[in-house]
Amino acid sequence: MAVASVDLPVSPAPAVKSPGFWSGVVRRLCRDPVALVALGLIVAIVLIAIFAPYIAPNDPSRGSMVRRLRPIGTAGYPLGTDDLGRDMLSRLIYGARLSLIMGVVPVPIAFLIGSTIGIIAGYAGGVVNTLIMRTVDVFYAFPSVLLAVALSGALGSGLTNALVSLTVVFIPQIARVAESVTTQVRKLDYVDAARASGAPALTIIRVHILGNVLGPIFVFATSLISVSMILASGLSFLGLGVRPPDAEWGLMLNTLRTAIYNSPFVAALPGVMIFITSICFNLFSDGLRSAMDVKS
Repeated sequence: MAVASVDLPVSPAPAVKSPGFWSGVVRRLCRDPVALVALGLIVAIVLIAIFAPYIAPNDPSRGSMVRRLRPIGTAGYPLGTDDLGRDMLSRLIYGARLSLIMGVVPVPIAFLIGSTIGIIAGYAGGVVNTLIMRTVDVFYAFPSVLLAVALSGALGSGLTNALVSLTVVFIPQIARVAESVTTQVRKLDYVDAARASGAPALTIIRVHILGNVLGPIFVFATSLISVSMILASGLSFLGLGVRPPDAEWGLMLNTLRTAIYNSPFVAALPGVMIFITSICFNLFSDGLRSAMDVKS
């Protein structure tokens, strides 16, 4: 007696990003000349910051009132000197260290904290989601600049307090994106099948959720680095970031603001470095977003 075969429904495999996906991202990224140039400039700035003691021609803290506000092209001082006679080239090179630290470090810390909060809220849903996201919205409602200034003013000036302030500013933004993409993935069929099979919540998140949500969250986080660079420089410009006499681009803008009429080109150099670095991070983030968009 022949037994009729029954076709059992097969649940779709989770859309976890495979190694082939990431190789495709790298391949598409390598075909983007703008992103490659931006990445090259970022790497160059990072290397300059790392090897600053070997590259800087002079001591960045050594000044002389005799040679103050020398113009660009002065012998021995190719980028001139500041209002205290310190070599601008050396200070720009050393300033890249603190500027990169203040601009880059808060983003990965906020990425870890914000992603965790958003993924938990998006997967749990219901009352848990409401409690977490309404708390996040309290911070998210304030403009980034205003919140950073308020937190830095409350904590006091200094590098550590500035890093804490910037991290707190970016956590709600990343948490909002993480909650949104996690809510979308949580409703997919294979997640419902895993939940119906009795799989623990941590296993579902680790196997089925993380691989699908970390990519969009990471791309969004990279776009925040340029914002973090500008906010960090703004805090130092207002006296809420790095303290003198440390070299940092935002602080250098503050100290040179009175020399804008006497040596406008020298006074504009820190702003030029902030602009170049932030725009490079922004362009690379755009290229990475396009490379990860398979549909395009």
